Parts: sequence; structure tokens; C-alpha cells
Amino acid sequence: MPVSALSPDRLYHRCDPQTLSFETTDELDPKEDSIGQPRAAESLRFGIGIAREGYNIFALGEPGTGKYTLIRSFLDKRARDEKVPPDICYVKNFEDDHRPKILLVSPGSGKALEKDMKEMVENVRRALRAAFENEDYQNRRQSIKQELQEKQQKAFEELQKKAEEDNLTIMRTPSGLSFAPVKDEEVISPEEYEKLPEEERKHLEERVQELQKEAGKIFQQIPQWQREIGEKQKELDREVSQYAVGPVIEELIKKYENNEKVVEHLKDVEKDIIDNLQAFRQPQGGQQNQLQQMIQQQMGGGQEADADSPAMRKYHVNVLVDNSEAEGAPVVYEENPTYQNLVGRVEHQAHMGALFTDFDMIRAGALHRANGGYLILDALKVLRDPFAWEGLKRTLKSGEIKIESLGQMYSLISTVSLEPEPFPLKIKVVLMGQPLIYYLIRHFDPEFSELFKVAADFAQQMDRNEKNQNALAGLIAGAVKHEDMHPFSRGAVARVIEHSARTVGDGEKLSVHMQRLTDLLREADYWASENGNGRVEADDVQKAIDSWIYRSDRLRERMQEQIDRGIIFVDTEGAKIGQINGLSVITLGEFVFGRPSRITARTSMGKGSVVDIEREVEMGGPIHSKGVLILGGYLRARYAWEQPLSLSASLVFEQSYGGIEGDSASSAELYALLSAISKIPIKQSLAVTGSVNQHGQVQPIGGVNEKIEGFFDTCNARGLTSEQGVLIPDANVPHLMLRRDVIEAVEKGQFHIFAVQTIDEGIELLTGMEAGEPDDQGYFPENTVNGIVYKQLAEMAKKRIEFMKPAGEKEGK
Repeated sequence: MPVSALSPDRLYHRCDPQTLSFETTDELDPKEDSIGQPRAAESLRFGIGIAREGYNIFALGEPGTGKYTLIRSFLDKRARDEKVPPDICYVKNFEDDHRPKILLVSPGSGKALEKDMKEMVENVRRALRAAFENEDYQNRRQSIKQELQEKQQKAFEELQKKAEEDNLTIMRTPSGLSFAPVKDEEVISPEEYEKLPEEERKHLEERVQELQKEAGKIFQQIPQWQREIGEKQKELDREVSQYAVGPVIEELIKKYENNEKVVEHLKDVEKDIIDNLQAFRQPQGGQQNQLQQMIQQQMGGGQEADADSPAMRKYHVNVLVDNSEAEGAPVVYEENPTYQNLVGRVEHQAHMGALFTDFDMIRAGALHRANGGYLILDALKVLRDPFAWEGLKRTLKSGEIKIESLGQMYSLISTVSLEPEPFPLKIKVVLMGQPLIYYLIRHFDPEFSELFKVAADFAQQMDRNEKNQNALAGLIAGAVKHEDMHPFSRGAVARVIEHSARTVGDGEKLSVHMQRLTDLLREADYWASENGNGRVEADDVQKAIDSWIYRSDRLRERMQEQIDRGIIFVDTEGAKIGQINGLSVITLGEFVFGRPSRITARTSMGKGSVVDIEREVEMGGPIHSKGVLILGGYLRARYAWEQPLSLSASLVFEQSYGGIEGDSASSAELYALLSAISKIPIKQSLAVTGSVNQHGQVQPIGGVNEKIEGFFDTCNARGLTSEQGVLIPDANVPHLMLRRDVIEAVEKGQFHIFAVQTIDEGIELLTGMEAGEPDDQGYFPENTVNGIVYKQLAEMAKKRIEFMKPAGEKEGK
């Protein structure tokens, strides 16, 4: 039975505005979550809920499918009911400067502790100044100094007494002490000394030597006396400082008594203050320069007693993460997931060619900020950084965050730097990426499946039914409210729903590409404003669609112009042997359009081969080549079941200068091949799309709407003759969402769409002849397309057999 053209109502799956139960989107409850993702939603619910090691989540889906929106919605709802994690602080390790310690304090206590420590420095400075300026302290310190002076004075008095017994006196000289003889309480002159008897001079010299030895012993004792006095002064200072500092520190210890590590740190601070009192006793505003300050800070030496001075930095608290304003667990999206932005970093300060750092220059990474909650990352961005992926895996496997520079990690530098105490990690990581990235990582990285056990697969489309259409309307209402747009009428919403189906190329499906949907709403709202409408109507939506196409289709117009000018050969009238109009699609970003192409076939006697010229010159992809090879199987099974297939054929896309991929032209190639074999011409007013299997069944293809419209535009430019049309696979009929002008031409009988299931149905439309069904023995009726093809192939087989015979046998015959 001949195939009839499709009726106009089958060419477009319309959304009747009357089926929508509202006048404008203002009447709808706004919906801001993603729709049409039940599988992904269930995966997220499971992955977020299970608290087991390695159950992190990879959300795979194409960009714009609402991955981030849905993930954020789930995480925010879950996080609100979870405990706020503690603040994270780093402080100085007084036992090892290069290994700063971590303090975990209750949420909001980090900034309070930081402030308390700065105030503590000021309070200690004031308390110490008051204590050391106290009259009692000054008296005790003076008493200790006097003790040294008394010891020295007593020793020298005894030495002087011994000298006087021998008529000697002590004299101070630049080189030290010396002894000189006296007479009548006056030092005798050298001349008088020489006049003394030799025996007396000898006795004096012996006594001088003895007294000098005793003086030397006294001088040897003086450093010891000074040390003893110094220790007594230090002990006094320690006693006084403990009396002054103790209450200040004790007040903080009492405030943070529930945090054992904070109390331990405060005790270390107290000990360090007492050991380094000189830093507090120096006057504020000292004259040392910045480099000296930094050097003394590194050496632990004293400096100004200012709370913000370099010498006092060691008592600071570096608050890495402040959760004072958090409500529930954190949900963090890291826009730039480099290695340092993930795990943190230690900054350095350069001064006069030298680099300095300390615990106060440690900076948090996204893993610190998200600890106790959830971290969302873009998989491709993580993989782009050379070290981020390995750093993330290492952190998740170890369960702790270790801040170290890349130079340290890979032994590229030997400079001593900080090694902050590792931080225990409790986190759920959600990676987002395209399916290709997910499957590539899973294939090439064996550790991936251990760390990301949950895959949330986001679909690109959903079923088009009343429930989903209403859900899409709610989503439109949510976007309108969020973006502060004009309300959309139900006619505009219906047009958006229809365009959503057209976007996925299926009248029975709807797109869940949220980005494209939102862009369309914004542009329709713009045109409504330009037209002075108080609300967005269907015409505004259509204007937005048409404007987007116009901005994108310069190349399509250029190609159509080349066809109209006869530069690219495409016939739309008459009939030709071995020539047919095939249809292909070209994708330029998000813009897809159809283009007719001439396909030709030539045949001759041969060994049963069908040559794909595109494949021979490496312009055809593997799927296209597969489609051509199927043709040989179809011909052998259909026409060469009792004779060899003695055919040599060639197929080519004429004027193709780029690669060709896909098997959607295989049915057109088979029609051209049958025409070339049978010498029956094919109507050039018809174009064909559809793949074919070895049984002659026409299979569905993609881009059916664009392909039909591409041939229609060519015919329309030359003038519609009412003979033109397109053959499509019957299975593609549910996908039809054609343009309004195409449907109007069909309604007027100027253009036709035929849906075929088999090659026989198609060849009848293309040639106007009956295809012919085989009888019980497999023979086809004469004067049918299949009968003529069978006869021609049989003649080729006979001629080839005759040709292959030896010359003598031919002559004898």
C-alpha cells in the first residue's frame, strides 16, 4: 500500500495554552529547584546521607542541566540541621617554632580568643610595668645591688688592711690595681725607694706579689658574685612577674577551662612571657628598624611591648576559619580549586632579599572552610591544576589536611619552612563534571572509585506529560520572580514548553537544560519590554527565538546562498539515475541546521564491492563507513542469494570538503545504488534521511527537524512546486517539531513529509514504480524496481562468469 504524506497535525506536538490552569506565572508557586532529575536526586540523597569513608559524590551531566542548583539545594537543606563546626586557629609552638599548633574552639570563640590574647598582651605589659615600678620592688632590687657592692667593698677593705700592715697602699691604674710603699701616710718616691735597704725592698716586693695574688682572687670572684646577684635579680623578676602575669593568664584559663588545648597553650604563653620579660620592659616605640624586629622575632628575642609589634606576634591567634556567623554545617563552592586554594598555604614576607614567615601567615584552604560540612568542586578545574587532583585525593585518603608548599612536597627546595600541625578532616566532597570526564577518570585512576563511590547522573531531558509541563511552568515562575521579569502569560509558557521539546529534538520529551531555558526567558522579557507589553506573550517568546537564530545563522545563510546561486549542486526538480538528495546537519556551538547534499552512485561489473569514496580518502568517519558496508550485506542477501554479486559500485557525497560522520545517509545511498543498478531515475524533488540495516528496515536518526527544514529552505527559495518533500524514518515521527512555515506549506499541499519503514516503501515514492515483493522461491515480479535490480545483477553475474572462462571455451561455445 502506497505511503501517504503525514498530516500537518503530526508535524508538531503543540502545547495547548488552555490546558494550563493559570493566566500568568504570577498565579503559580515559584519553583527554584531543578526538575526532571529523579535519578540524580535519589543519588544525591543517598550520597549525602551515608556517613561512610569514600562515599563522596560525582555529579555527572552536561553543562546547564541544573547540577549545581540541585546539589546546592540538597546540601543547604541538609546542612541547616547539622552542627556548626568549631573555629580553626593556629598558634605558636613554643617548643618548636617550625611546627605551629592547631587550636579548635567553639564556633565564634576564635575571634574572641584572638581579641583576648591581644588584650592579654596589653594587660600583661601594664601589670608588669606597675609591678616593676613598685617601690617595694625597687627597694628589693637596690638591696640586691648593694649586696654586690658590699661584698666587693669588704674584700677590698680587707686587702687594704693587709697592705697597710706592710706599709703599702692600693692604687688604681688604667691597667688595674697596684701597690706602693708609704711613709708617714704618703707614697714614697722612686728615689727614696731606691735608698731603702735591699732586704727591706726585697720584703716589700714579696708582699706586693702576695697582695697582687689576693687581688687577682678577688677579681676572679667578682663575676661569680655578679652571676649570683643576677640570678637573685632574675628570681626577683620572676617572682614579681608571676605575681603580675599570673592573674591575667588565670582569668583567661578560667574562661577557656573547658578546652584543654587552649589551657595548655595559655600556660605555655605564661612561661614564655616570664622567660622573655625584656620584651615587655622595653619602652614602647623603640628605635629598632623593621629588619631588626623581624630577626628578633625569628630568634625569639625581645622587642616593643606593643600588642601588634613583631615581638608580640608570637602571642597572637591566627584564626583560619571563623564560624561565628554560620548556621549549620558549611557548604563551600571553590571557584578556583588550585592546590593552595584547596589545602591552604603559608605566606612569606620579603624584606631586603630575605623571606620571613610565621604561624600568623598560615592561610586557610577550601578544605578548612568546608570541614565538618560539604565542598563542591568543578572536576575539570581541579584536573587543570597540575597538583590539585593529587592533593585532594591525598587529603581524602589520609583524613587530614597537611599544609605544605609544592617545593617541600616534591623536594624542589631545601629552605626551612613551617610545617603546621595536620588538621583532622571530616568532609563530604561533591565533584561536578561532564560524563566523559567521569568515565575517563574512572578508567585511568584506580583510586577514583575508592574515593567517589556515588555517581549522580543528571539527565538532559524528561518525559513530556502534564505533570512535567506543570513542573516546568513552576520553574519558569521561579525564574521570573528571581530575575524580576515581567509575568509570562500561559500562551508564552506554552511556547516555551514547545521550544523545550524542539531543543531536545523530540516532541514527546522536554529539555532540562536550565541555562538555555533561563536565557530564553530573559530574552523574551527583553522583547516584551521593547514592545511595551505589561507581560510576556507567545509572540515575545517567538521573537526571542527568531532573534537568537538570526544572530547565529550567518554560515547557514551563506551555504543556502551557494545552493541558490548554483555553486553547490542540488536539484529540486526532475529525475536522475543514481542521484539523490541526502540530508545532513551541521552543528556550530548550540546552533544546529540542516543542509541538503547530492549523493551519487556509479556501478559496473566487478567482484561485489561497494566503494565508499569518503572512506577511501579518509574523510568519512567509522560510523559512516559502517553504514556503507551494510549496503553490501543488504544487496547480497536480497539479490545474490543464488548467484555471485558481480557488482562494483562507488558512492560519494558530491562537493563535500570536510569530514562526514554518521549513518543517517545510508538509506539515501542505498536508494541511489538501486537506481544506478536498475537505471530507474529518482525524483529530485524529494530528499531522504534515515539509516538502514541489512534487512532493509529504515532506522531513526537525529536532527530530523533541522534536516527537513534545510531541504525546505532550498525548495522554498526556488519556489515550491507541490511535488517536493522529504522521506524520514517512521520512528522519527514522534520527534517532529517543525517550524511554522514548513507546517503551513504542508497544509497548503506545497510540501510533503513521508514516513517510511522500509527501503521498499521509500523506493516506490522516489521512483513512482512498485517495489515488488518476492514470491515463495525468492523471485521478484518483472517491471518492479526489485525485479529490474535482480535482473541487472543476474546479467552482470553471467557476463562475469563468461568473461572469466578460458578463451577456447568461449569460442567453442
